Amino acid sequence: MQYEITLPADYDMKIIRERVATRGRAMDDFGGLGLKAFLMRERGVGGSPVNQYAPFYLWDSVDGMNRFLWGGGGFRGIVDDFGRPGVRHWTGAGFERGPAYGATPRTATRRTEPIGAGVDPAGVVESALEELGRHARTDGVHTTALAVDPGRWELVHFTLWADSPAAADGDRYEVLHLSAPGLDDLPRGRQW
Repeated sequence: MQYEITLPADYDMKIIRERVATRGRAMDDFGGLGLKAFLMRERGVGGSPVNQYAPFYLWDSVDGMNRFLWGGGGFRGIVDDFGRPGVRHWTGAGFERGPAYGATPRTATRRTEPIGAGVDPAGVVESALEELGRHARTDGVHTTALAVDPGRWELVHFTLWADSPAAADGDRYEVLHLSAPGLDDLPRGRQW
């Protein structure tokens, strides 16, 4: 799951840093949460065209996600401060730990890939899962996940990195904090 809050070009991103520093730990023991990466992009830094706050979540239970979104579990603060952003959520297809699993992630990448209309999605997902396994062995990878959006028919590749990778496709984010109460419990490999 992810929501993106795109902020004005002249927005002081220290406000987001302070928000995460003072509120982020509230998710450190949130039931049903595998991980929440508090992500930020700053205009002009690392090639970002925008200022953006864009947390990314891996849930180990739908109950936890529901409690967060409308059960008084935290999303209310986002709505109160920024308005209600659209929330993207996907079906998990795979999850792997990388060689830097024990490190604190500093960077995240998210890449989307369309599944063409005339293509068998099962074959595309199978190939993407093989790629996920290879990618998970890359130096600097903390964790990596593959998800599918069957509404848009696209794949979402999400990776947490111990440092900034030399080359990585997709959007690049700074990790301000990682809440990971259920990270060790997230099932590894294929999710079916």
